[in-house]
Amino acid sequence: SESGYDRVIGEMVKPFGKTYTQDIKIKILGTPEPDTARIAITEMQLPYTVDEFLTIYRAKVKEELQNPTLMPGAEKLVRHLHKHDIPIAVATSSSQDSMELKTKNHQSLFKLFHHIVCGSTDPEVKHGKPAPDIFLVCASRFPDKPSPDQCVVLEDAPNGAKGAIAAGMQAVLVPDPGVPEECRRPATLVLKSLTEFQPELFGLPAFD
Repeated sequence: SESGYDRVIGEMVKPFGKTYTQDIKIKILGTPEPDTARIAITEMQLPYTVDEFLTIYRAKVKEELQNPTLMPGAEKLVRHLHKHDIPIAVATSSSQDSMELKTKNHQSLFKLFHHIVCGSTDPEVKHGKPAPDIFLVCASRFPDKPSPDQCVVLEDAPNGAKGAIAAGMQAVLVPDPGVPEECRRPATLVLKSLTEFQPELFGLPAFD
């Protein structure tokens, strides 16, 4: 869904003669909505308050994200882990409303997750990615409350990978090709595609 968010912000800043550059995208990628607004306004000197930005942003996102496609390899991995009784959850910076919109056509798949934490609207998540809060909250909601070193996080955003590492977890990053090398370094492992992921490298059951 990140390309959809990029298009929305690009459209919002164009009337002001601003360009949504790759450097700014990397700062925003994976952050909760209020942080997205603050970073965009500051970096591009936009004539919005945070509330004004979010009102326009959320309306455009609702139009843009009607039916996002799954990342290649995601469905296979989720069903594989569920089949082998590996507890899985979602830790997203999206709001509850945005998450419901994005997943409405993938309900059967998302029902396989034990729980979903939405960082933009969950009161227990005090600080957004790259802070570790969302990952620690997410882990705490599993019945057995695994320690951070028992958790593997799959991320497409460098901010998310940083947050996972800060939480004491392992982070597998599948970044956009435009993400520079220095932004990939915090991750435990960097892949070009989720189809390359080998669960057994992290002590998980190998694909059949």
